[in-house]
Amino acid sequence: MGLSDQVRLGALTRWVTPELVDEVVAAQGRRDKRVGALPAGLMVHFVLGLALFHQDSYDDVAENMVSAIPELGGTIPNKSSFTRARQRLGPQVLEVVFRRVSGPLAAEGLAESFYRGLRVAAVDGFYLDAPDTAANRAAFGGQVTADGSPLAYPQVRVVALSEVGTHAVLDARVGGLVDSEQGLAAPLAARARGILVIMDRGFVGVSLWSEFTGAGAHLLIRAKANNARTPIEHLPDGTYLAKIWKWVGKRRTHSVTVRVVEYQVDGGETIRLLTDLLDPAEAPADELAALYHDRWEAELLNRQLKTYQRGSQQILRSAEPDLVRQEVWAHLTVHHCLSRLITEIAGRHKIDPDRISFVKVLKAVRRSVIQNTTNTPAKLGKFLASLASKLPKLDIGPRRDRAADRIVKRLKLKYADPPKGWTRQPTRRTPPKIITLLPRLV
Repeated sequence: MGLSDQVRLGALTRWVTPELVDEVVAAQGRRDKRVGALPAGLMVHFVLGLALFHQDSYDDVAENMVSAIPELGGTIPNKSSFTRARQRLGPQVLEVVFRRVSGPLAAEGLAESFYRGLRVAAVDGFYLDAPDTAANRAAFGGQVTADGSPLAYPQVRVVALSEVGTHAVLDARVGGLVDSEQGLAAPLAARARGILVIMDRGFVGVSLWSEFTGAGAHLLIRAKANNARTPIEHLPDGTYLAKIWKWVGKRRTHSVTVRVVEYQVDGGETIRLLTDLLDPAEAPADELAALYHDRWEAELLNRQLKTYQRGSQQILRSAEPDLVRQEVWAHLTVHHCLSRLITEIAGRHKIDPDRISFVKVLKAVRRSVIQNTTNTPAKLGKFLASLASKLPKLDIGPRRDRAADRIVKRLKLKYADPPKGWTRQPTRRTPPKIITLLPRLV
């Protein structure tokens, strides 16, 4: 065993174990052909370290990981050596590590994680900016001007299936702006059996619906304005059955039957939900209307990964598409491990995981890497017990009902300019929302 085998990921070593890394490296055919300073196993930990310390340089990340091992302090290779080692490793190893680590976390009965015996998850997509290289733009695509000139950064599109109660990513697909959200979401159906999956209206489609229901999942999706507006059967609770169709050109090909729930929040716009839970007795309309708004938990997951873990308005560090994908899988792996740690701490104190500060846990894990104080199972257990005992510092309290104006802080590409005379209001407390069903009775 060389000194490089002593490099660990602090508290995350509990799930990304040396044995797991060695097994995945061997299975993917990335085992080292000759002894070198940057073996494949070390590089798996290093790439995960790049995600954990995203705002630090290669040298700083390496220093963080070996600072408690004096013998390695003066042997840190230069950036080009790390880049070549990352290229040899490829993206597949990190993807497999993520899939080996990921999975449901919520214990039975955890608030927001279950609905009438069904685990609740959400599908949502988000973007990560990649360095503006020709290779990245060709692989991922990016915004362009009216005349086709490149605008802003190439964008990586990530679509994730995540547990709403814990923010744990159960599965994900990595593509680019050139890929559709529905196309990336379809393979996630394989991990959704027995789960009630919530999606927004961008995912409405017969093909995607059939993928998930065919895999044994249940769906709750917000409808587009022109979806399922014509009832084919009125139900006793005021909801109704309708069809959504698949279109090829101007011709309808086939359809699926859905149940439609209509309601308003605080007397605002009418929201229409589509579900495959057709029996009102087994899935009352008022419960489904309230449940849909848990989809927002996926947005909070996005913020944890993009704003806190990666860093606000930061771009990824990789100039090549394969290294970008490698980096994204590393971010997803680190986020899942942090979610597992948060869920465990919350479980020990019997509180909701959303009361545990993601930022404080992230900082504690970073310190555990730098200090290398959790490099054995016994020390890991001691660290976790110590972290769990600091509940007053980690507990941010029950979530409050608040509202904030939605604005784009960077280059405006998606949203229209605000109305003349509009000024942004600060984040403010709001009373609980009132949901009013809009039954269609015969």
